[in-house]
Amino acid sequence: MKKNILFATISLFIFFATTKVTSQSNKDELRKAEIDKTYWSVISKAVKEGDFEGYSATCHENAVLVSSAGKNKFSCIMPAALARWKQGFIDTKQGKQMDNVSFRFSQRIGDETTAHETGIFYFTSRDSNGKLIGESYTLLEALLLKQGEKWVCLMEYQKTEVTREEWDALK
Repeated sequence: MKKNILFATISLFIFFATTKVTSQSNKDELRKAEIDKTYWSVISKAVKEGDFEGYSATCHENAVLVSSAGKNKFSCIMPAALARWKQGFIDTKQGKQMDNVSFRFSQRIGDETTAHETGIFYFTSRDSNGKLIGESYTLLEALLLKQGEKWVCLMEYQKTEVTREEWDALK
């Protein structure tokens, strides 16, 4: 009798623990899909189309950019970074250059309204003839917040440039 009660208790514990893990895993996958749809793909599309306003809308009003990639290490409010990047968006929109960015992730942590995402972004820029004028693989951390039905960036940390091999490892 005691064996049966112990077995039943352990079985129920395993059932509920497994159910909770599966439920959390499903929630994580749904959150990642939602972020991909309402944040990362929006950024990629805005960069490709030269949509400065669309890109700017992915940033929280108090967002911060931190960069230790390259020679200049800095931190600034996102509006200052956007002001520096604006001409690239204008040139892309006018067909003077063609920019693209894509993302791959090594870690994605979050809940229903917050997310910390770590990965690499691959950025290319080509002139109007298609000649490559810029290319980089950059290790990235992003702190995101859900506002209404979309996700926005609170902090973007461009850590360091990495290799194509590191990018390929994240498939």
